[in-house]
Amino acid sequence: MAAFLSQQWFAKVAELTAAAGDLNVPAGLANLLLNVTVNDAPEGKVDLALNGGKFELGHNAAAGTKLILSAELLRRIFLEGDASAGMQGFMTGQLKVEGDMSKIMAMQSARPSEPMKALFKQILEMTA
Repeated sequence: MAAFLSQQWFAKVAELTAAAGDLNVPAGLANLLLNVTVNDAPEGKVDLALNGGKFELGHNAAAGTKLILSAELLRRIFLEGDASAGMQGFMTGQLKVEGDMSKIMAMQSARPSEPMKALFKQILEMTA
């Protein structure tokens, strides 16, 4: 197990993602590039990007949208697939959006493929 959002966690996510092969990422997610800032990660502030349905450490300069949220909310939305948590977080101010809001709307309507769900399950299982 690896602490969520730690260097070890990102290394393991990259390993699992590479081993998963073709994730059959739906079009709504394949073209999605979001920067994410988590201010309360176990190791402090963490910047990451969601690029084509995959997690990357650090922000991507090409992203036009940035999410700012808690580690718990990130986990619920992206790993557990709890779409209602995202809307609730936004409405209560726990999730902030900077930039192109339409990217977030596109993400809400896209559903992860079965290979993506399997990968997220593996990531969740190895996350402490």
